Amino acid sequence: MLPSLWCVLLGLCVSARGLESSAYDRNDLICSQGLSECTMQDVIPLTSAEDTADVKQLNPYFTLCWKDAKRCVLCLVIETELYIPPVKEVEDEGHSGAEEEDYSEDMRNAKASATVCYKAAVTMPTCKKVEFTVNHTALTHRNQAKMNITITQPDGFPFSSRIHVYPPKDFDLNQEVVAPSLDDVCSQKQLLNCVTMCQVPTVSSVINWKTRQMELLFEGRNNTLPSMCIQYEENGSCQSWNQKTIPLHSVAPCMCLQAWYEDEQSRRSKYCPFKKTDFPHDLLQVMWKNVSVHVRLGKINDKSSMLLWNLSAPCRQEGEVWLSYKTGNYRGINNLRQLLENGTWRQNSKGHWENKGVFQDINEQFSQCVMIKVKGMEHQFGPVCSHDTGRWRWSLLVVGVMLFVCVTALVFYFLHDCVKKWAWSWHHGGFVKVGRKGLVVLLSPPDVDDSVSESVHHLGSYLCNQGFSVSVDQWSRKEQCTLGPLPWLHLQLQKLSSMGGRVLLVLSHRALDRIEEWTRLNRDGEGPEPQKIKSPYSDLFTASLFYINAYKQQSRAGEHFFLVKFDSQPTQCPASDRRLPDLLHGLPLFHLPAQTQSLLTELAVVETDKGLGRRMWTGWMWGT
Repeated sequence: MLPSLWCVLLGLCVSARGLESSAYDRNDLICSQGLSECTMQDVIPLTSAEDTADVKQLNPYFTLCWKDAKRCVLCLVIETELYIPPVKEVEDEGHSGAEEEDYSEDMRNAKASATVCYKAAVTMPTCKKVEFTVNHTALTHRNQAKMNITITQPDGFPFSSRIHVYPPKDFDLNQEVVAPSLDDVCSQKQLLNCVTMCQVPTVSSVINWKTRQMELLFEGRNNTLPSMCIQYEENGSCQSWNQKTIPLHSVAPCMCLQAWYEDEQSRRSKYCPFKKTDFPHDLLQVMWKNVSVHVRLGKINDKSSMLLWNLSAPCRQEGEVWLSYKTGNYRGINNLRQLLENGTWRQNSKGHWENKGVFQDINEQFSQCVMIKVKGMEHQFGPVCSHDTGRWRWSLLVVGVMLFVCVTALVFYFLHDCVKKWAWSWHHGGFVKVGRKGLVVLLSPPDVDDSVSESVHHLGSYLCNQGFSVSVDQWSRKEQCTLGPLPWLHLQLQKLSSMGGRVLLVLSHRALDRIEEWTRLNRDGEGPEPQKIKSPYSDLFTASLFYINAYKQQSRAGEHFFLVKFDSQPTQCPASDRRLPDLLHGLPLFHLPAQTQSLLTELAVVETDKGLGRRMWTGWMWGT
């Protein structure tokens, strides 16, 4: 294994043509001197009992084989040493010359076979049976021979895979061989053009001070925009990014950009613009506008006061924080200093790094402040002070009075309008009763990123505040894992039947691609393809498409499903310019936040009771 692994790492791709002229899609076989007419076929392990040759030693290893003129993959090579029993010797020397000629012929044309098997974990073994003609007189070593088997697969053996190789007649000769990892292979520059999965986008950048943006430049497949994410610090989370520019206020010394192609196995290139160069001083001033410090007073159990501070920055910083009293001038107190150290920083949901601390036994007679000194900065940061307690209480009182006046005015306005509309509906022959608001089921698209996830969360919270019963897929992950995506959605639709309401299907650019792909597969009668878009909500989104299709055949899809697009969501092309797939035709579409009020109007349930019967519809009577 080791010699071959070094061959792989040195970029020596072994072609099947180099071993013996043959095509890639055929397993290759080399027999040593004395063996001829070698053929190989797949068999089941039980047939090995018929073998007349014994495998005495195995040496399996992995190497790279060319799949075509531009691409190579991992192949398994099995070197074997065989023992071939001799033909029956002449029992006495008194036989005739004809018998001796027959014996010599048997020595040259004896038939034999040997079988070798290989298997990965939790898979069935695959066995190769080799049949050959033996010329005992031509064997290099008496009754011993060698053969090399090169085994190929359509997409090659997986990197880092473990394969067990053994002869079925003697499992004690079992050998385990481990394939080299993709990182080991791709670390060799000679192999970058040979192994497709080693090919990653190349990223560079230039700062445009006029537009105040960092422009990203890519080299790779047709210069198309790859998938990307931005990471602050080596151990920070990587947040999705799908634009060719980065605002300067988001640029930081610890920033790195990862890029990859979606159609490959997630191998990524990493570009850190300032890892080997100094961070520009002008950018440092811009970055510090993203630094925030919050200070507030608190109480300990023994009623003594404490001052809590919270520092947020794009990158972790080294420095110190100290307490300062606001008494006309600021002075540091040496025994009340706290260090900013790398181990005390934690990353928040927005990708910024936070450091927290507390000063105890604070004299509340003074407005408390903190000063901050960061390593590498010329000046101190601050002072940052807590809110004055007396002023805060008066401010709270003023704000409370203003809120009370505003709420009173709004209530008066809406009640006045409600009575007016109710009188109008009664005059026109119907008694209008504002009924309860129904259930709203909110489904995320299958490509949820942080911005879409946050928009879905805010929409669900907003609908809850408007009095609706809301079920959001992001809030029900545990229940979905227990029931499964399809049963969970079926349960929500059953609730809709009894409570009334709608399913809101959130659309995005990739969601529309997913719907068109789903429609094509179902129209052509093809089976489902492996999902290229992976998110916790992909299966649930696909399940909703089956229900929409079923209801549409009954002309009832609009009674159950509404469509929602977030206009603020960044997409590769404007969502409003794209035509909806045929599956979604006829479903109401709302662009948020511009049509938020229209959506609320359509979701509200109104019951109309008249002498001859009752009917239900969506929309406020006076709003439609």
